[in-house]
Amino acid sequence: MVFYPLQTLVRAGITEILLVIGGPHAGHFLRVIRNGHHLGIKHLEYAYQENEGGIADALSLAQDFSAGQNMAVILGDNTTDADISQDVSSFTKGALIFLKRVPDPGRYGVPVFSPSDRKILRLEEKPRHPKSPYAVTGLYLYDHQVFDIIRRLKPSGRGELEITDVNNSYLKKGQLQWRLLRGFWTDAGKFETLFKANSYWAKKSRI
Repeated sequence: MVFYPLQTLVRAGITEILLVIGGPHAGHFLRVIRNGHHLGIKHLEYAYQENEGGIADALSLAQDFSAGQNMAVILGDNTTDADISQDVSSFTKGALIFLKRVPDPGRYGVPVFSPSDRKILRLEEKPRHPKSPYAVTGLYLYDHQVFDIIRRLKPSGRGELEITDVNNSYLKKGQLQWRLLRGFWTDAGKFETLFKANSYWAKKSRI
């Protein structure tokens, strides 16, 4: 599954990658991905997340690797055939999130839009009653400010540093942009979506 998000980055021209891994099976990634050269990756490093501290906690491990530069983040269970190369090349400051219309937005971070101009008013994490049909996908662009923002975060009710809180912090600064993600996208958070992802790529490989 992790090959798909790595391919998304490489297609966008991102070939220096940090892979944050965790859990008892972390070593499997090294055996399969190795140095990543066979995937088009020029430079690959690994970081180990000790605890399940949330996506923002995992992102904090990338500070030294990013060396003050802008970065792209994609979650390992996300798969898309979208081309984000233009967004990556034109990104300069703040944060950029990618939205996708989904049938079950309550499983994700959800944007609440202003009815007048479609600006995002706030982002809600897995709301019971979503106020829009859009999910914040696990694909983000950030500038160097993200690490200062993460340091100021407080754990959520489930004890994690939430990426939604990071994005809301950028929103309060007036530095959050959004784009609709074109093409196919899903995550593998459920058996159904994992099957959907595998079926899509199997079918596409036969075309």
